[in-house]
Amino acid sequence: MFDSLTDSFKGAINKIRFHDDEKALQKALLELKKSLLKSDVHHKIVKELIETVEKETKKTGIGKENFLTALSNELKRILTIKGNQGFVFASKPPTVVLMIGLQGSGKTTTTGKLAYFLKEQKKKKVMVVAGDLQRLAAVEQLRQITAQVGVTLYANENLTPEVLVKEALVVAEKELYDVVLIDTAGRLAIDNELMEQLARVKTIASPDELFYVADSMTGMDAVKTATTFKEKIGITGVVLSKFDGDSRGGIALGLSHQVGVPLRFIGIGEKMPDLEQFIPDRIVSRLMGAGDLESLAERTANIIDEKQAKKLNQKIKKGQFNFNDFLEQMESMKKLGNMKSLMSMIPGMSSMAKQIGDMDLDNSVEIKRIRALISSMTPKERENPDLLNNSRKKRIAIGAGLGQVQVNRILKQFGNAAKMAKQLSGKNGARQMQDMMRQMQSGRGIGR
Repeated sequence: MFDSLTDSFKGAINKIRFHDDEKALQKALLELKKSLLKSDVHHKIVKELIETVEKETKKTGIGKENFLTALSNELKRILTIKGNQGFVFASKPPTVVLMIGLQGSGKTTTTGKLAYFLKEQKKKKVMVVAGDLQRLAAVEQLRQITAQVGVTLYANENLTPEVLVKEALVVAEKELYDVVLIDTAGRLAIDNELMEQLARVKTIASPDELFYVADSMTGMDAVKTATTFKEKIGITGVVLSKFDGDSRGGIALGLSHQVGVPLRFIGIGEKMPDLEQFIPDRIVSRLMGAGDLESLAERTANIIDEKQAKKLNQKIKKGQFNFNDFLEQMESMKKLGNMKSLMSMIPGMSSMAKQIGDMDLDNSVEIKRIRALISSMTPKERENPDLLNNSRKKRIAIGAGLGQVQVNRILKQFGNAAKMAKQLSGKNGARQMQDMMRQMQSGRGIGR
């Protein structure tokens, strides 16, 4: 998620090899300055960060560890703005969130992603209100998204946004919804008529949160528009959409500091699970290559059922992992979201995350072949891979539209993976896993 920035920090830190090396510190700071500006971090933020890191490093003594500590502390300070972090629920439900922003910023899709996050990770009952009655097909887009996510849509294109919101909130309170997300029409801040309509909707909704959705691809313009909305309507948080399309990533470092409003979420992909909470301490840990086990634990705990996990672990230990188990795990992994992002949460695995890239469990050619292969099996064959003799393999190959060689290769890979899983689930599994990780990559995080 922050490849470019993490590489910048790593390059700067590695310049400092000896204690009290003033020349090395200046080289590190110069490289860091150039990299941050290239990554689209605002020049004022860069100047502030460089000056503070230099001052604090000299105070504690020039050295790699002290430089790393000064950099981490300054990043946390820049990213930490007064206000809520992540998603905070109101003391009395429903928590009402007004989703606002410019047209084309990804607001409607972000509303769907937020609904998915609340339903899947927070286990909440969510209603989405289709308050965008300006854009053609906006309601239909939201209808499709909410059907996909599995949350309630409240829509009526014959009403004004004000009346619609009022009715929706009555229903939400009566039917005990935990959260109401109100999608509003995208607009330009200078469009007085629409801004006045938004102000009226805000008065009626009396929202607990106003989330401004900013398009990462617009760079510094996102800061300007967010500031304008803050002044005219008021916002309590910013959500950066399309962050996966911005290879530089610097906008995330300066936006909240410049606007004076916390950055709450980041959209990291096109799919519904691809929305992450932006919590400064955790983000800095990932920027430094130290991972984010807290976020990883939160995400997996709410997606992966504990009883099923224990049952699966027993099957793996006994060498009974089968193709049905594989399909179940694939479905669970899809709910976890972007694989590259997940890998970056594991300490020392950020470099491997780059190699994985944006793995797509739906559209990967290899995954499609495996699914086709499994679909061509009988229920007994899925449960017991040992039944697969040559005649069965030939039948499966024809049914899946694959060659015999491809089928044999996939089955061999599956068998090897099952054996490895069995090995790693044993007494020395943790040690073996560590050895594998050491072989797969040389470093275990920045500065080590």
